Amino acid sequence: MALQASLAEGDRAPDFTLGRDGGGTLSLSDFTGRKLVLYAYPKDDTPGCTQEAIAFNGLRKDFAAADTEIVGISPDPVKRHDKFKAKHGLDFALVADEEQNALQDYGIWVEKSMYGRSYMGVERTTFLIDRDGKIARIWRKVKVPGHAEEVLAAAKDL
Repeated sequence: MALQASLAEGDRAPDFTLGRDGGGTLSLSDFTGRKLVLYAYPKDDTPGCTQEAIAFNGLRKDFAAADTEIVGISPDPVKRHDKFKAKHGLDFALVADEEQNALQDYGIWVEKSMYGRSYMGVERTTFLIDRDGKIARIWRKVKVPGHAEEVLAAAKDL
């Protein structure tokens, strides 16, 4: 499996069309003319991922005031996204990249290690994409506390 080279700020964000919570699909091109926070996380309903989703959701109105949409992406299936979204009252789209194609295109499907075992997984990363579909900011290996607020500040400045 060939992994995509890392994207850099200023690069065009790779387009995708993926299944989304509630059915149907969502594409990057759906957000043309608007700013987008695309945040990648490993797994629904795990402590860090839940904390991150709740933090973004809590700032949803502030992001909307900054003309910025929020989309979460993980390899979890749509049904799991539906349960996660309902359980935590999330008010933004979650897309399912079960084949990891978009995650690879964004360079964040990486080899990880836990307890001495290697496996492939999502590197917690956030992309702020401008109205023209270019990557304005990238946060890699995200630490959750304070992250949504930092992304919001950058979205307001964009």
